[in-house]
Parts: sequence; C-alpha cells; structure tokens
Amino acid sequence: MNTLATTGWYGRFVAVLPDGQLFSWRAVFDAVPSILEQMPITLGLTAGGAVFGLLLALFFAIVKINRTKILYPIQALVVSFLRGTPILVQLMLSYYGIPLLLKALNQKYGLDLNVNNIPASVFAITAFAFNEAAYTSETIRAAIQAVNSGEIEAAKSLGMTSAQIYRRVIIPNAAVVATPTLINTLIGLTKGTSLAFNAGIVEMFAQAQILGGRDYRYFERFISVALIYWLVNIVIENIGRLLEKKMAIPAPEQVKGGRHD
Repeated sequence: MNTLATTGWYGRFVAVLPDGQLFSWRAVFDAVPSILEQMPITLGLTAGGAVFGLLLALFFAIVKINRTKILYPIQALVVSFLRGTPILVQLMLSYYGIPLLLKALNQKYGLDLNVNNIPASVFAITAFAFNEAAYTSETIRAAIQAVNSGEIEAAKSLGMTSAQIYRRVIIPNAAVVATPTLINTLIGLTKGTSLAFNAGIVEMFAQAQILGGRDYRYFERFISVALIYWLVNIVIENIGRLLEKKMAIPAPEQVKGGRHD
C-alpha cells in the first residue's frame, strides 16, 4: 500500500497538493497509505476487546442482578477499580502483571509457560476487555431488567430452564434495548486502541508517530490519523443504525374502528 502514495491516481493527487514549510497538505495525505496498513491491527484490538468485554459484561451483569454469593462482592470491587483508574494504567498493569503472574505459576506449580511468546496484543486486549466490561455491564444489566416480566413468566411456565430463558428470551430482548449504547461504547473502544502503542503495538496512531519522527511533521501526521479514525467511526455508527433498524420490534398495528361497508 505504500506504493499507493507514489503511483497511480493517489500519487498524482498527492503530488499536486501544496507542500509548505509551516504546514503541508501533501504530508497529511502521503501518510494515509502507510497508516492504513496498520488498520487491521487497530480493528483486531477493537474486535477482541469488544467480544471478550461483552462476554465479561454479561457475566458481571448476571452476577449483580442475582447478587450471587462470593462473586458479587468480587464483581463490585473489580468494577469499582476499573472505573476508578485510567485505561492507560490498566494497560500497563496488564502488560507487566500478566508475565509476573505466569512466572509465579511456573515457580509454584513447576509449569513451563513461555512468557516471551505471548504477543503484546494479548495484554492490550485483556486490558480493553476488562475496561469495556466495567462500563458495559451496567448497560446490559439495565437492558436485562427492562425485559417484560410477563415474557419471563411465560417461558418459565413452558418449562424452560434458567439458561434457556436467558438465551431465548432475555438476551434477545435486552439486545434491542442495549444496542444503541453498545455501539457508542464500541466507538469509544476504537479510539481507545490508540493507547496500545504504550505496550509496543504498532497500530495506526503509533504509525503516525513513527512517520512524524522521520520528518518532524507530527501535526500533519496526526491530522492524517484523526481523519482515518473519524471515517472508521462513521462506518461503525452507520452499521449500528442498520442493526437498530433490523432489530427494532415493530409496533402492533391498531385495528381501525368504524363502520364497514
């Protein structure tokens, strides 16, 4: 994709842009192809954090709703900690804490877990997932509790187990309520992945920094990456709107009164 900036229609487009000393539009757009090469990493971090974060959030929400013994105080403490500390601090705790935990397990149980073979993306996804779960769990809890109790009672009367009720009744109905907020949270997570460079991951923001360090055009490179993040989040927002429309439950049609001829 680097050749895109120097060849073809895009190369010709970049070549005609003004290249001033104080500010260069050419520097803004010639960085785009190189930054886009790291987009799969950014999207991978977003997807990983979102999927595992959603599963954790569902677990946290169910524990809180049912006030599960032993688990509920732990859940409350973990969520309070995650909400009360910056995501960057959590990323560093994951980056340095997981290797220490694995080393401790090796020493205590005689295991042979190779800490050095763990990709840095695992630490980043872990931090993003837990942070995402801390905030999303309340959204899911509220959505679950908004489900019509009559539907739940009807499912119980049919002999469904608790797991079946959650899978077939509660979660599908709660998803309709929670989707708009979850999409906004996903957008926030996408932007938050820019912190992954602190864990040694070269994603889009890190690539912009690298390019800026070569010619000291930091401002232009950050404009480049800002435009890309903006477009990505516009796409996510529109996908979210389509999901909302597809999942929306249509209002029942009212029977028209009056005399029929």
